Amino acid sequence: MDYKNTLDFAKQQDAADPLKGFREKFYFPQLGGKDVVYFTGNSLGLQPKATQDYILNELEDWASFGVEGHFHARNPWMPYHEQFAVPVSKIVGALPEEVVVMNQLTVNLHLLMVSFYRPTKQRYKILCEAKAFPSDQYALESQAKFHGFNPNTAVVEVFPREGEHAIRQEDILSAIDKHKKELALVMFGGVNYYSGQVFDMKAITEAGHKAGAIVGFDLAHAAGNVLLNLHDWNVDFACWCSYKYLNSGPGSVAGAFVHQRHLNKDIQRFAGWWGHDKETRFKMEKGFIPMPTAEAWQLSNAPVFSMAAHKASLDIFDAASMPALVAKSKKLTGYLEFIVAEINVKRETSNVRLEIITPKERGCQLSIVAHGMGRSLHEKLTEAGVISDWREPNVIRCAPVPLYNSFEDVYRFGEILMANMK
Repeated sequence: MDYKNTLDFAKQQDAADPLKGFREKFYFPQLGGKDVVYFTGNSLGLQPKATQDYILNELEDWASFGVEGHFHARNPWMPYHEQFAVPVSKIVGALPEEVVVMNQLTVNLHLLMVSFYRPTKQRYKILCEAKAFPSDQYALESQAKFHGFNPNTAVVEVFPREGEHAIRQEDILSAIDKHKKELALVMFGGVNYYSGQVFDMKAITEAGHKAGAIVGFDLAHAAGNVLLNLHDWNVDFACWCSYKYLNSGPGSVAGAFVHQRHLNKDIQRFAGWWGHDKETRFKMEKGFIPMPTAEAWQLSNAPVFSMAAHKASLDIFDAASMPALVAKSKKLTGYLEFIVAEINVKRETSNVRLEIITPKERGCQLSIVAHGMGRSLHEKLTEAGVISDWREPNVIRCAPVPLYNSFEDVYRFGEILMANMK
């Protein structure tokens, strides 16, 4: 695409954007009576304007029906989670029976590892990316310890090469092959939170299976951001949160995927009554009978209020569609990359240099190192009305989200960035 660093160009692109109307469906924080440049949907997505009504409906039905809301609410609470199977399956590329909305991300990761990390004396290692999100690191360490292994030897990390920020695909595949006789689980983030690198999940899954390992992914930074095809990629399991790109509110309910081939089998799991066969659940008898879908991993009944917020966002995703969002994302993120490069050229005699460490395999996040300024630049951007994200030791993460960000947002960011690089 032939980008131009002008306001007219940005406005022309926005006018031609088939998704431009979705911006009006979200609340933007304000600074001086103007929308901020909100580039941190990779940390907490904006609130859909419909969210308040969706939650208010459930509050009203609670007031009107009490416990009978489980059956008579406008969206009856008893089967409330069931309405998410189809829209969520479209976002992660799954069959409806393979997905379930429940708990929070790390809870789901632990529950899935109960089933899919089954180490033996010979096969006990877990392979992951270096600098995985801390919660993943802690989960993997504690699971290894729980099974009696030393995490320093059981958890194997794949690092970028010296002087590089992204992890090369060949190094991931080489590590899988190197440890194949001892490998129990390959567990990567679909998108690395720090660098923004999108991993080749299909190739990693194929290599992991060839080595005799189970393969799972944390999709916290991938769900709602990049095109996923979990079923066809043959991924064993995955989990994700809903408060980043899925705009469902802080700490909101999360999701999980279990491939069809693992469903309706006698498999190790921690059981709860909402995973029990729903036809006999209320007989309250001993003996867990799992549901024949990913719902079998549920423990408790639906947290309706957070699910109502989730529904408000998923209805927007259903209207927009992931292919259309990803198509815009590529153009929008490409424009941000172009703007950063333009600034470097204009300030080539400056002591401050911007380095994008995110590789071309990416979603809408660009991770930027400001050599010569660092955190002080991030603080100046915040004061000037840019909400981005700082990650130690030296990265400013910027995510122009296609659902509600615009080309004019990117242009404004460039102006503010240029003015504060001093």
